[in-house]
Amino acid sequence: MPCTFLERCQIIGAKPRGFMPISKKNSQSLAAYNEIKRRILAGDFAADDRLREINVAHHLGMGRTPVREALKRLEDEGLLTHEPRRGLVVTRIDQRGVTELYAMREVLEGAAAEFAARHATDAEIENMAAILEDERQPGADAVALNLAFHNAIYAAAHNRHLIRSLNAVTDTTYLLGRSTLAVQQRAAKANEEHSAIIAAIRARDPQAAGEAARHHIRQAYLERLRMLRELTVHTEHEQESS
Repeated sequence: MPCTFLERCQIIGAKPRGFMPISKKNSQSLAAYNEIKRRILAGDFAADDRLREINVAHHLGMGRTPVREALKRLEDEGLLTHEPRRGLVVTRIDQRGVTELYAMREVLEGAAAEFAARHATDAEIENMAAILEDERQPGADAVALNLAFHNAIYAAAHNRHLIRSLNAVTDTTYLLGRSTLAVQQRAAKANEEHSAIIAAIRARDPQAAGEAARHHIRQAYLERLRMLRELTVHTEHEQESS
């Protein structure tokens, strides 16, 4: 009987391509990357916080080399920024950055809803509807359920390249801090907007689904601008009082 590819490799002592184990160095770097990123997105490392390699390594109980590689990767992804005389800091997004971020979200979220209207299975649509129903329950975690809802749409779009872009934009959104859905009135409106997106996806209407999703992001953007204005006024009052 002919040998399999793996059996032939075992006979000649070769290591088959694609079966190389992950080195300890790479696994430590990935672990450092995942943990630092998790803490940035959770707000443990807040916007404008300085991240010194030696301090982060001590904080995580890891060596400096994997932490250095992780910090470089996060800088490449835009979650960290190098500032003169300060080094690496958690990226702070100004109003122009907010506008650019939401403009990209509008494009990508609209595309995801359009793809979902074409490709979502009945089970995936029912999952979206279940999340929507959970959003309406008293005491519901609007922020967590909103993330689950959007992730359900991304999965139903069945496009890995689109999902990768959406995840990158979502990560950057966390740098903005407090969610727009922390405002109760906005959370209620967002639920209505989610309902319109599901209705269009269920009707298999890509154009309507895309427009509903884009409208949803535009409303979130307007709420974000309102929050930024309030923060600016509050900061100015504090400066005047000090």
